[in-house]
Amino acid sequence: MHRFKELEIWKRSRIFCSNVYDLTSKFPQSETFGLTNQLRRASVSLPSNIAEGSSRTSNKEFSRFLEITLGSAYEIETQLLIAFDLNFIEETEMDDLLKELQEIIKMVSKFKTALKQA
Repeated sequence: MHRFKELEIWKRSRIFCSNVYDLTSKFPQSETFGLTNQLRRASVSLPSNIAEGSSRTSNKEFSRFLEITLGSAYEIETQLLIAFDLNFIEETEMDDLLKELQEIIKMVSKFKTALKQA
């Protein structure tokens, strides 16, 4: 069992989630139950699945939760691109978040590989 609060991927994904909430607070009111909700739920999924997976007794089980985390990350990437297409966010805002998201994806992927080898 891993201590999720000590994992850098959990810490960074938690900060990322807060950044998504800040960004989506500027979205049009009409998107409250649309893209705003989708992005927020997917971003909450990142640290949540890392935390839940860390409680599992086997690395194989934890690895499955990391797969779900990666799926949520790619969902967020798509939703950020759509938000940009709809002019809800500036290109620089999108680029900054996508850069951080790519770093989180790399870290999760490496950690997942390390779990399989342990």
